[in-house]
Amino acid sequence: MNKDLESIVLTKEQIKEKVTAAAKWLDGKYGSCENPPLFISVLKGSVMFFCDLVREMQTPVQIDFMTVSSYGSNSESSGMPKIVMDLAAPVKDRDVVLVEDIVDSGYTLQRMRDLISGRGAKSFTVVALFDKPARRKVDIKADYNCFEIEDEFIVGYGLDYAQQYRNLPYVGILKREIYEKK
Repeated sequence: MNKDLESIVLTKEQIKEKVTAAAKWLDGKYGSCENPPLFISVLKGSVMFFCDLVREMQTPVQIDFMTVSSYGSNSESSGMPKIVMDLAAPVKDRDVVLVEDIVDSGYTLQRMRDLISGRGAKSFTVVALFDKPARRKVDIKADYNCFEIEDEFIVGYGLDYAQQYRNLPYVGILKREIYEKK
């Protein structure tokens, strides 16, 4: 276990099991679609989940990436998500699946839903690795969540603090003294 963690909350085996279940759910939803859905990874946090998820799927998909920032190097959301890198692919008349690492305050998800829907997407589905309802500021939720978690600061499997810990193959609770340094 990484020295900056209090504990491991999810092993890589537990994560894999839920990612496989999410892929099966998506195959059931989009397996008979005429055109491949467009899967969007919200960088950087969802990239590990995104790659594992689309590799588990049987349904043909197209992929694209966006970078949205509302945290910077802080542990609290600014409440003002900013599009740092936009999509290359058009979404008009497409089934769009947004793959998120965590739904926390809800601000980023709300911004993404409004943006994608405003561009004329045929449908908009959200799959999140984590849901943290205790922190929700906006009445919004994902269509599918792999895990619901308590109000802890977690890192690993793509989730970071100040661009560190993303490469951990498990998810753990970051020690408070790490992110409360003054």
